[in-house]
Amino acid sequence: MTVAPETLTIWLRAAGERSRLRLLALCSEDALSVTDLARAIGQSEPRVSRHLKVLTAAGLVERQRQGQWVQYRATRVGEPASFVQGLLGQLDRHDAQLARDRNAARSAAPSVLAPSRLGRALAALLAAPSGTRQGRALIAGLTHPEVLGAVAAASAACVALAAGRRGAQAARSLADEQGIACRVLETATAALGEGDAVRATAPFDLIVLDRAAARDGALVRTLEVARTVLVPQGRLWLFEAYEALDGGDRRVVEHPLARIRRVLREAGFECERLSPVESDGEHVLAVSARVAGAAVRQGAA
Repeated sequence: MTVAPETLTIWLRAAGERSRLRLLALCSEDALSVTDLARAIGQSEPRVSRHLKVLTAAGLVERQRQGQWVQYRATRVGEPASFVQGLLGQLDRHDAQLARDRNAARSAAPSVLAPSRLGRALAALLAAPSGTRQGRALIAGLTHPEVLGAVAAASAACVALAAGRRGAQAARSLADEQGIACRVLETATAALGEGDAVRATAPFDLIVLDRAAARDGALVRTLEVARTVLVPQGRLWLFEAYEALDGGDRRVVEHPLARIRRVLREAGFECERLSPVESDGEHVLAVSARVAGAAVRQGAA
């Protein structure tokens, strides 16, 4: 890639301020509103809006309108996208500040569920054979609207857990607009807790964790809860970003694939399928698992 010196200078000035670099890193991972971004980096919304205006004017960030909401995402086409990818590729993804920003952004309830090619790819993995449906399904995380629709279409009854009031409102609005038959319950966090499972009236034949298990640092506990509320022949699907599965400890070298296999085994699951899915600049691991042979749901009849 070669660009004019004037263009490169504009890009460098826009991205060369620390707060804007933090925002650019967040916008490269997901489409986020001003409110979400302000909460993630701990600054006021007016200040974040000014930073986003600079990044947008430079062509490094795009504005996306979803209904009454506006979200921001790093540009994904052309020379500006190549510049952003190259710049962020130099960042240490284990940097403490950037890690805190990512965790804060992931724990924030989304203002709107934005469709994406990645969501369509994940939904395709859940599609049931024509004319068939599973029993009761539970979905936690609600990151991709296509996944919510696929789970509801593939099950006789669907319950969705959404973190926070805004997350629940976004999910209910989506369900109403698209005619998705799924009951939405508001929860404190995205992770699946025992109390949430009880409220959702377990047991379930299918559980889908749509970037919910690792975002709150509760992967092991989330899987343990999921195992206890799945029927003996039930299936678990886990969708999570590669970087969220690397353990977060630079002193311990464990590949995400090895880690997820180990954690599933320790939680009482047998891994059936590991499918790397890459789209929209995101690298997600899709995992299908079943309750291990002897690890049937405790308390079942």
